[in-house]
Amino acid sequence: MKLSGEGAPGVVQAAEPPQSSADLILRARQGDGDAWEVLVRQYQQPAFRLAYLLLQDSAEAEDVAQETFLRAFQALDRFDLSRPMLPWLLSIAANLARNRRRSIGRFFAAVQRLGREETQLVGGVVDGHEQRWQNRALWEAVQRLGHADREVIYLRFFLELSVEEAAQTLEVAPGTVKSRLNRALKRLREGIDRDQPDLKDDGT
Repeated sequence: MKLSGEGAPGVVQAAEPPQSSADLILRARQGDGDAWEVLVRQYQQPAFRLAYLLLQDSAEAEDVAQETFLRAFQALDRFDLSRPMLPWLLSIAANLARNRRRSIGRFFAAVQRLGREETQLVGGVVDGHEQRWQNRALWEAVQRLGHADREVIYLRFFLELSVEEAAQTLEVAPGTVKSRLNRALKRLREGIDRDQPDLKDDGT
């Protein structure tokens, strides 16, 4: 569709409206591979990041992300189109990562391998020795929390999901997410006060 003066040189054509996830899912259900590829490109980074946060290993996170979309495609006909797709995919990724972590039995050992990769994937590229130290110190403080505390912090602050999206990902009520997050942040603050007081600024 053109704005005006069809065929006239220099006239800008209206852009095609972006398709919703529901539209793409409907097309993918009908065998449209291109629609599924669009969905994968749209959501693969959050799925990978969550798997990486839980596993601390990029190769294993990549495997989990790939399996997440395989499982999602197999269950596509059963997906409720009234729901947002991202929390559903992240729920699959989280379950797969939990199973993999239990099976490999080396989650905590993997934390020791944190370095440039973790900084780039989670905190972004940072400049300056002090900022790098603070990012790593905070990351290590988060890692000392229990799994449930880390998980809710990852979803709300690292992946920036809303309370409702985090609740759908964890398959709990939004109020449960809020209470878990409050407890997790309280434990994080206590751990920082105890182990890394220099990390705490005057406003905390």
